[in-house]
Amino acid sequence: MTILVFGQTGQVAQELQEQADVLALGRDQADLSDPGLCAEAIRRAKPDVVINAAAYTAVDRAEQEEALATVVNGESPGAMARVCADLGIPFLHVSTDYVFDGSGSEPWRESDPVAPQNAYGRSKLAGEEAVRAAGGAHVILRTSWVFSAHGANFVKTMLRLSETRDALNVVDDQIGGPTPADAIAAALLEMAAQMQAGKAGGTYHFSGHPAVSWAGFAREIFSQARRDVSVTGIPSSEYPTPAARPLNSRLDCAKIRSDFGITPPDWTAGLARVLRQLECSE
Repeated sequence: MTILVFGQTGQVAQELQEQADVLALGRDQADLSDPGLCAEAIRRAKPDVVINAAAYTAVDRAEQEEALATVVNGESPGAMARVCADLGIPFLHVSTDYVFDGSGSEPWRESDPVAPQNAYGRSKLAGEEAVRAAGGAHVILRTSWVFSAHGANFVKTMLRLSETRDALNVVDDQIGGPTPADAIAAALLEMAAQMQAGKAGGTYHFSGHPAVSWAGFAREIFSQARRDVSVTGIPSSEYPTPAARPLNSRLDCAKIRSDFGITPPDWTAGLARVLRQLECSE
C-alpha cells in the first residue's frame, strides 16, 4: 500500500515516517497555501491512500492571518479530498477539538454541534466541511493537545522552562486529553489499512486519557522528568492570549473504538516514551 503524506516536519508527520514506509511531502514539494499544487501532487504520485498531517497550527497568529489559515486548513484539504474522491482512494485528515465552543464539562461527541471560538478553529472547520463535501471515502480525525519528542509542544516548553525556573503558573481551568503523536500516527495507519480493505470512514475523535488540566499535565511532566518545579494553577483570565482557548477540550472516543477497534492512549505512558526519547537525543 502506497501512502502519500502531506507534512514532513510536523509531529504526526514525523511519527508516520518512523512507523511506516510513506511518501512524505514537505512544503517545498506541496505548499498547502496552493491548493492546486496539492491536488497535482496526488495525481502525480498515484497513491493508494492519502493522509493530510500538515496544517497551519499557529493558533494566535491565525487571528491576524485567518485568510491564509483558511487556505491551508480549509481549501487545500478540500482540494486533496476531491482528487482522492475522483481517484477512488481513501483520504484521512487530522482535525481538532477547537471546532467546538469549549463549553460544559462532558466529552464532545462527533455528532455534537460545532461552534469554533477562534480563527484557527474556523479554518479547521472549513477543512472538515470541504472534505465531507468532496463525497469520497474519508476519515476526519479530531484530536487534541498533541505532544511528542519532535517540534514545538507543551512538554518541550515545560522542560525548557524548568531549566531556569523552579516555580511556574499554569492554566488550570482548561481541561482536555493530551495526545501522543505516535499514537495518532498509529491510529491513522490502522484506519488507512482498514479503509483500503473496504471499511467505511467518517468523523472520529481520538485523544489521550484521563482528562487533565494544563497545570495537571505540567505537574506530571515534572514528576516523570524528576524536575523540582512547583506548579500553581491559574485561571485562563490571568493568562490572556490573542485567540480564545476552549475550557472543555474533552473528546468522547467511543466511536473509534467501536468502529475501528482503536483504543485511546494513556497519555501518561506516552509521556514516559517521549521523555525517554528526549533523554536519548541529548
